[in-house]
This record gives sequence, C-alpha cells and structure tokens, in this order.
Amino acid sequence: MKKIITMFAVVLITISVGAQEKQTVKEAVKQDAKVVGNVAKKGAVATKKGVQKGAEWTGETAKKGAKATEKGVKNGVKWTEKTAQKGAKAIEKTYQEVKTDIKK
Repeated sequence: MKKIITMFAVVLITISVGAQEKQTVKEAVKQDAKVVGNVAKKGAVATKKGVQKGAEWTGETAKKGAKATEKGVKNGVKWTEKTAQKGAKAIEKTYQEVKTDIKK
C-alpha cells in the first residue's frame, strides 16, 4: 500500500509539474504575442510618420523648385531683353554707318 501511495504521489507530482510547464509555455506564448503586436503597432506608427515626413519634404522641395524656376525665368527674360536691346542698338549703329557710307 505504501508503494501504491508513493507511486500515486509521484504521478500527481509529474502531472502537476507538466501542468505548470504547460501554463508557463502558454503564458510565454501570450507574452510573445503581445510583444509582436506592440512591435507591429510601433512599426505602423513609424511608417506613417515616415510617409508624412516624406510628403512634407516633397511639398517643400516642390515649392522651392517652383520659386527657383520662377526666378530663373524672370532672370532669363531680363537677360533676353537686355541682349535684344544691345543687339538693336548695334544694328541701328551699323545701319547708320552703312547709310553714311552709301551717301559718300
């Protein structure tokens, strides 16, 4: 009888230890799932922030590019106007010289 009680106690202890191990594994899996969920949420937030910053940068860069293009066009117009005026003066001067030469 003593042997049976001892064997029964050993079986109960083994079952108890196995149940505790199962509970520990179950808790570890739950914790891992929470960690994975938190990391996924943080990754989604980081991605969202990255996309927003990229959109802001693109908008700012486009504005700067538009301003630079506008400034470049204005400078080009001024340069063309000045060059055209110089060309017109040179043509007028040459015309007058030719006219004077023809009169001679």
